[in-house]
Amino acid sequence: MPTQPDHQIPDITVFLDPAGYPVHELPEFSRDREALVEMYSAMVKTRTFDAKAISLQRTGRLGTYASSLGQEAIAVGIASAMTKEDVLLPSFREHGAQLWRGVSLEELFLYWGGDERGNDFANARQDFPVCIPVASQFPHAAGVGLAIVQKDEPGVAVAIGGDGATSKGDFYEALNVVGAWMLPVVFVIANNQWAISVPRLDQTRARTLADKAVAAGIPGEQVDGNDVIAVREATERALTRARNGKGGTLIECLTYRLGDHTTADDASRYRDDEDVSPHWSEEPLVRLRAYLVAHHGWAKEDEETLLRDCRDQIEKAAETYLATPPQPAQAIFEYLYADQPQDLIAQAGEMDDV
Repeated sequence: MPTQPDHQIPDITVFLDPAGYPVHELPEFSRDREALVEMYSAMVKTRTFDAKAISLQRTGRLGTYASSLGQEAIAVGIASAMTKEDVLLPSFREHGAQLWRGVSLEELFLYWGGDERGNDFANARQDFPVCIPVASQFPHAAGVGLAIVQKDEPGVAVAIGGDGATSKGDFYEALNVVGAWMLPVVFVIANNQWAISVPRLDQTRARTLADKAVAAGIPGEQVDGNDVIAVREATERALTRARNGKGGTLIECLTYRLGDHTTADDASRYRDDEDVSPHWSEEPLVRLRAYLVAHHGWAKEDEETLLRDCRDQIEKAAETYLATPPQPAQAIFEYLYADQPQDLIAQAGEMDDV
């Protein structure tokens, strides 16, 4: 088993320790109780959605699903720092970011149920759909950044991927373009320590994944990905830098995948419970809740109300999803071309008789 290279690891941006105790002076936005409650509520909603999605999959009513358990702070921290003009390019574990930016629960259920109408967002029209291929969203983000520059628009492209994505050529090529052309792009790596069954230390000898920014000539930093305040603060700085014409940033958010890679995976085949158990004490919801209780009067009644509201919303959305009639078979022809070629028109006609 490879060992960590013998280099000093740089400081990691963190504001709340696992017990919810402040270890540095908090940024201005996090002194506002309402802002913290909004982020906490978004993380709870994400986790509640996650549990329902897994339940639906296990009972044959949803397709293969990628859980975000333990990674809610990354998605919510990033999205809460973004503006409407920005463009999100997610991978397949950023449910919390999509919900924050206006994707509906019903749309997420539809997508993971195999219905592409779930990617036709009613609200977050500028954002990209879920990206299942590993790392292909990074070149897309570079292209979005170039378009923003050419159109002289105020937005920033924000692409999120896992640690495994940094081992793909797509990632390196996109990072190089962002650096060379000074594009307004933020790359975020949700380093949950596992690329399916491949641990982080088997993937690269780089000291940190943030160090991969060096070759592109852009800043890179590590953030405690279980601290939503730290993720938002780092993202805000990176977005401001991009808006000011100073180019891209690479942020590595350190977290841990508490569940299986997807519902098609069995993580017990390649890691032991004793390896996973210690990370439960670091997870993001417990951390922020502890801080809210200690410093902002978050009470048992507040928690119970939030949990009940989230469950009600998600149960209602699931019922709507389950009651949605499937599209006809001919729909497979409807989404590739604005003007359909004759051969596809003929094939679609043949399906009328099926």
